Amino acid sequence: MRAQLIFLFRAYKVDTVVVYDPSGLYEINPDHYVTARAVEGAYWMSKSEWDYPEHFKVGLEPYGPNEAYYFALGPQLVNHVVDVSDFIEEKAYANMANVTQGPSGDRGAALRRRLAREGKKLPLLGNDDDTANREYTKQFALSRDRKRGQAHGLEYAEYYHYVGPGESELQSYIDDNAESI
Repeated sequence: MRAQLIFLFRAYKVDTVVVYDPSGLYEINPDHYVTARAVEGAYWMSKSEWDYPEHFKVGLEPYGPNEAYYFALGPQLVNHVVDVSDFIEEKAYANMANVTQGPSGDRGAALRRRLAREGKKLPLLGNDDDTANREYTKQFALSRDRKRGQAHGLEYAEYYHYVGPGESELQSYIDDNAESI
């Protein structure tokens, strides 16, 4: 998996990765931590001329992301907050599309139908399945993003452990000390 990611990072000139935190505590889902560790390895190896030289035979060059945004469900080192308020509708629809996993999918419509059978309704869920699913997702599946946003004066926010481009001591020294000849 790591070799394939390195190939893709080099081929598509990937600058940024957003992935589950490879150091995320208490994660039990192997899809999360295995993928995160593969991305983390590929993150730095893709820049090396020593790793997977067979890639260079097809015209690729060492190239890799300059920044990573790591997220986790459990505790993590958070050093970056991103305002996602302007994109919450898109995020809701993306969560709704994931009907096989997660707290969204068509659960709003299912709840609206169940309540109707019980002679009840929640105005939040509206009168159609799309509205029910979207509003359910925003109210319940994305409640963590809403709470995080409110803590920072935003409508919705996501937390990340951000790893940016490393600073080159050599380049800083050259910038500060090089003389024209």
